[in-house]
Amino acid sequence: MLIVLGVLFAVAPAVVWTTIARTRPVGFAIGGTLLAGASLLISVQQGWIDAPMPDVHLVFTALAPVLIACGAGLEDRHENSPPPEWIPRRNGAIGFLGMQFTLTLVAGLLYALIISDGSEAPPSNALPSLPPGISLVNEGTSCGSGGCWRVATVTSRDGLSRPDIIRELGLQQESCRSNGWLLDRRDLCVGARDNGKNLTIYAGLGY
Repeated sequence: MLIVLGVLFAVAPAVVWTTIARTRPVGFAIGGTLLAGASLLISVQQGWIDAPMPDVHLVFTALAPVLIACGAGLEDRHENSPPPEWIPRRNGAIGFLGMQFTLTLVAGLLYALIISDGSEAPPSNALPSLPPGISLVNEGTSCGSGGCWRVATVTSRDGLSRPDIIRELGLQQESCRSNGWLLDRRDLCVGARDNGKNLTIYAGLGY
């Protein structure tokens, strides 16, 4: 059900544009661009492209009305006055796109509020990919006063030492990057710990 809703959300601006487009050249250009954007959004929804999903939804719903407005403006420059029946369709399109953007903005702000307490552990895909010869022993979450982390114990099937595994994973030092573009201002930090017996890799979110 969520997949269907996500697809409908993504293609809605393109469907709206088909109801108000009046010329073939501009209509196909704007429609094709909207469908390309919808394809990218669906790819993010399905995890085929690694990008912050809430931010991508917000950017998409903000840019789609701008693109449609530009298309309508281009058509006005090359066409006569629109027929009377076009006006209600245009007003309906404006109302629908405005509602979609408002709902997305509200949902995005709620998301930003929910994650602000810092108690969320990153998903499993935040951990670095394991190369051949290094295997996962166990995985879980760990929480403390500084927040929660995704933690995994790893070992080598090829007899590598723990320092060698760290070098193989490129985790000699903790590395951090922004976890989002707009709504999520936390840093996603990834690193490794060697306690003398086990080697663990971790990923944590924090400000």
